[in-house]
Amino acid sequence: MRVFLLALLFSLSSFTSLSMWDEDEILNEVEFARLNEHVNEIKSFAASNHKYSNKIAFLVDMKIKSGRNRFFVYDLENNQILDQGLVAHGKGSETGIKGDILQFSNSPESNCTSLGRYSVEKPYKGIFGKAFRLAGLDETNNNAMKRAIVLHSYKEVPSDEKEYYIINSHGCPMVSQEFLTRLSKYIESTNSKILLSVYY
Repeated sequence: MRVFLLALLFSLSSFTSLSMWDEDEILNEVEFARLNEHVNEIKSFAASNHKYSNKIAFLVDMKIKSGRNRFFVYDLENNQILDQGLVAHGKGSETGIKGDILQFSNSPESNCTSLGRYSVEKPYKGIFGKAFRLAGLDETNNNAMKRAIVLHSYKEVPSDEKEYYIINSHGCPMVSQEFLTRLSKYIESTNSKILLSVYY
């Protein structure tokens, strides 16, 4: 019986996906459904707005705890996750409610994360080093430029998943230096603007 089970396991392993990451291993069913919903929104938006990439998108699921990977690089053509990493949310989004319920705001000085679609703009060098400006495309995040909400790294953000929560930002999607280096390659290898969707 044991030999049969081992043979079955081996045969199943030979049918693994060609994708770099297996979504079933990364996300539970509900998380995957949320991801898929926002992938479809991005595909539709990019199809009618040709300045945006129809090949690569970034997605951040703020319902996932901050110690888990919740920033995903998604291949829109082959429907697979190419990369993933940790990302901080704004300290103003903390509510202190058991169950880690977050709140979101588009208001200046709120220190909150803003939900919605962003256009990843050109890089610049700021106080955290290389960073990418983010233009908010929805009513829920259209103050992003005014609030100086940018994609940047910070040394206190870990590169690997943790069993505890990670540091908060002032509202920016803040990642590790290692992850930003990988994200930069995607951003700078395309002439189209990459869409970032932050959802909850």
